[in-house]
Amino acid sequence: MDVKKNPLSLQLNVDDFVPATADEKESLVVMRESVGFWKDGFRRFRKNKIAMAAFTVVMIIMVLAFIVPAFYPYAYEEQMKGSERLGIMEYSAKELQMMEAGESVFPHFLGTDQNGRDYTIRVLVGARVSMTVGIVASLLILIIGSVYGAVAGYFGGKTDMVMMRIVDVLYTIPDVLIIILLAQVLKFPLQNLAAVPGFGWITALGPNMVSMFLVFALLYWVGMARIVRGQIMVLKQNEYVTAAKALGATNGRIIKKHLITNCIGTLIVTTTLQIPSSIFTESFLSFLGLGVQAPMPSLGSLASNALNGLQTYPEKLFAPAFMIFIIILSFNLLGDGLRDAFDPKMKK
Repeated sequence: MDVKKNPLSLQLNVDDFVPATADEKESLVVMRESVGFWKDGFRRFRKNKIAMAAFTVVMIIMVLAFIVPAFYPYAYEEQMKGSERLGIMEYSAKELQMMEAGESVFPHFLGTDQNGRDYTIRVLVGARVSMTVGIVASLLILIIGSVYGAVAGYFGGKTDMVMMRIVDVLYTIPDVLIIILLAQVLKFPLQNLAAVPGFGWITALGPNMVSMFLVFALLYWVGMARIVRGQIMVLKQNEYVTAAKALGATNGRIIKKHLITNCIGTLIVTTTLQIPSSIFTESFLSFLGLGVQAPMPSLGSLASNALNGLQTYPEKLFAPAFMIFIIILSFNLLGDGLRDAFDPKMKK
């Protein structure tokens, strides 16, 4: 006979302490996959449809800019006599004769420029130049800015005050003026250096582009330095930094192995967002004539040269302008997606 227990009694029920069976244990265990920082971030990134679409567009543009020119039948500097200022899908008289004779002639999808150069390949190479400048400049900004900001944030005190005042001074320097001055000062030294074996690429870029890279390295890292400094000042208060100091780790090792490593997500996002800014700066300066040396094309220089024939051949301006637009938009959306995926504050 079951005896009901008095609810006010302090006597324990022995049946409540019977060991659980194997089936009961299995039903209560909830297995969860171990997910690290990078795996979780990329999983969140793949769920962002806009960011994935932007990433796909960036990959397509990189294929068009870096791979297609190697197989394109025309070279960006090749001048075809009698093919000056052709419109979209137009052929010169010589090419028409060749087609009538049964020869195969590759079409000019965007026509040709005033010098008879295929405009499609010039736009593709111009995109390659602009993207290369943007990526290389962003890497320079990442390296210089992260090291400078990490040192200032880690040591703090007078060191931080002096280093940040230098950053404030660099913020006030006009970059366009420095590029013009450096281009004039470095013109003859760079010409002499280009004659040295292994430095022929300087001739293709020209003093303006080399000066632009120098300005990126000298001035544009200050924003990155401030971001990294703020991150380091928060991270250095954590217990693992104190433990590393107690174990005798040097300051350089702590900055490299513990602090910068733990803000790598922020660095990736900031660098990705810096790429479109660098591309826009390069295109703007090339539009003003401060870009690469002719005949090397740039999207900005192509847009500048197309202004004279805007009413007659508007596609000559719209093609490089649209390429600039789609590159900058794609990198901005990609950077926003990476920020949403890797920023812990954005997690729900």
